[in-house]
Amino acid sequence: MSKPLFQTEIQGISQACLLRNGCDAENAQAIAGNIAKAELDGCHSHGMFRLPGYVAALKSGKANGTARPEITAGPLGSAVIQVNGCGGFAPLALQQTQAALIEHAQSIGVAVMALTNVHHFSALWADVEPLARQGCVALACTAYLPAVAPAGSQEPFFGTNPMAFAWPRKDKPPLVIDQSSAAMARGEVMIAARDGKPLPPGVGLDQDGNATTDAAEVLKGVMLPFGGHKGSSIALMIELLAAGLIGEAFSVEAKRRDNGDGGPPRGGMFFLAMDPSRFGDAAWGSHSDSFLEELAGVDGARLPGDRRYQARAKNRNQGVCVPQSLLEKITQL
Repeated sequence: MSKPLFQTEIQGISQACLLRNGCDAENAQAIAGNIAKAELDGCHSHGMFRLPGYVAALKSGKANGTARPEITAGPLGSAVIQVNGCGGFAPLALQQTQAALIEHAQSIGVAVMALTNVHHFSALWADVEPLARQGCVALACTAYLPAVAPAGSQEPFFGTNPMAFAWPRKDKPPLVIDQSSAAMARGEVMIAARDGKPLPPGVGLDQDGNATTDAAEVLKGVMLPFGGHKGSSIALMIELLAAGLIGEAFSVEAKRRDNGDGGPPRGGMFFLAMDPSRFGDAAWGSHSDSFLEELAGVDGARLPGDRRYQARAKNRNQGVCVPQSLLEKITQL
């Protein structure tokens, strides 16, 4: 059974739950806003489904529910902005540093933000779409806990390591790509296990290294990268950008220091923002739009993110169906 809820209701319930369990008002509002956006866009694996994990990290003391980010600009002329999340959750840190990142990109053309000491547990498209709506091309990535085997292996080593890319468009919503370097987002595997639904072939292996479509067995075993060695290489790249480059923990290191409470580990995020008007092509917008329109017209093709925008419009009017069992669990929390 499920109950339809509207965006304000989802945000209100989520915010109340977070306030009750150790978040202050600003953190609760930022996290709840992300949860509501995920539900509205049809990404249930990053919506209210994540609340028990947030609460677990708060209750164990791993995450700081009252944290405020500390922003340090690099030397004069440097493209780098360093942000210490102070052990808090990512949504408020990103909300409070967005303006500085955009201003830096517009000032010198390119800006990189290294966000460390933070707990990221939401969808990345919600982090890059606002940048594109302000005119920036944006790229973001983050590592996680070991869940994905490198190509040719059966041992979890990489995180699911998502990355997102956003491209601004003049009269249309931004083009936004958000994908895991694993064959499927781990949250989607967890929901499939909860609901008893089979996975597509190629998502993961069981504990004995056998291919399986049983989501519960994949969670006990290991997930696989998408596209074999190609997805594995992208996962490796993200580890180096979101950990090696900025001085944060690689996925295997994050596991060693994590308390295993089921909440997000402490880690880092890498952001790149670019002002497309600074690259020498005054017609970059119309040129790119004509290309994207041509792509959208290819038989059978669709632009990444279109389904999210369609779900957003639909769910804004008719609400989102949230499983009653999940609502009861959140009520208990």
